[in-house]
Amino acid sequence: MHLTGMKTSPSPSFPHGRLIALIAAGLVLLILAGVGMYGLILGPRTTNTRTPDPAPSPSHTLTPPGPSSPRLPVMPRSADPETFARNAAEAIFAWDTTSGLMPLDYTAAILDVGDPSGTEQAGLASDLAMYLPTREAWIELRKHETRQHLVIDRAVIPEAWADAVAQAQPGQIASGTAAYTIEGTRHRDGLWNGDPVSSEHAVSFTAFIVCAPTHPTCHLLRLSQLDNPLR
Repeated sequence: MHLTGMKTSPSPSFPHGRLIALIAAGLVLLILAGVGMYGLILGPRTTNTRTPDPAPSPSHTLTPPGPSSPRLPVMPRSADPETFARNAAEAIFAWDTTSGLMPLDYTAAILDVGDPSGTEQAGLASDLAMYLPTREAWIELRKHETRQHLVIDRAVIPEAWADAVAQAQPGQIASGTAAYTIEGTRHRDGLWNGDPVSSEHAVSFTAFIVCAPTHPTCHLLRLSQLDNPLR
C-alpha cells in the first residue's frame, strides 16, 4: 500500500493484535490520509541491525559512555505508557559524537526496548535511521564535537489514534497498544572554528508503543516520520 509521498511495503502485524487488519479495513488510511508514512503500516527497508545490550538501567537518562572505554547507552524502561514514550523520545535524540560511539550504537540502545517478538525490530531500525545522522555525517559532526538532546514540551495521545482504537474491531489492536505524539525542541551544541555554537529546532513525531496487559513493561514498536506526526 502507499501513503502520501512514500513508497511502502506490507508490514507484519502486532503480536496478538493483528493491527494489519485495521489497515486492511481502511481505518488507518482514513486517519493517516495526507500525513505520510507511519510505522506499523510499513515493512522494513533493511534488516541490517545490531544486537542490543541487555539489562537496561532504571535511570531516566541514558548511561553516559566513558571517553576512554565507550559503553553502549542504555534506555530506561517503564510500565507507564507516557513515561516510556517520553523516555524513548529523549533517548532517540540524545547523542554525543565525542563519546567514541557511532549511530548504530545509539540505535542498539533503542532496539533493546523494541518489540520483544522481533516482528517490528527491522522496521524500527529503519525508522531510527531517519532520526540519527548517517555514518558519514557523524564523522563530520565529530570534527565539531557535536552533541544533541531533546527538551519535550508535551506528549499526548493524538485524536487520530483514539479514533482508530474506537473504530477497531475486537482483536485488531493489541491490548496496551498506544500512540504518543511528542512535541519538543532539539538542541545541538558544538564548536565552529574553536568557538562554541548552538542551535535549536522544533520537532514532532509519533511513537507507537505497546504496554500492559500484553507486556509487563512498555516496548517501542515503530515511529512516524520526523515532523509528520499523528494529530
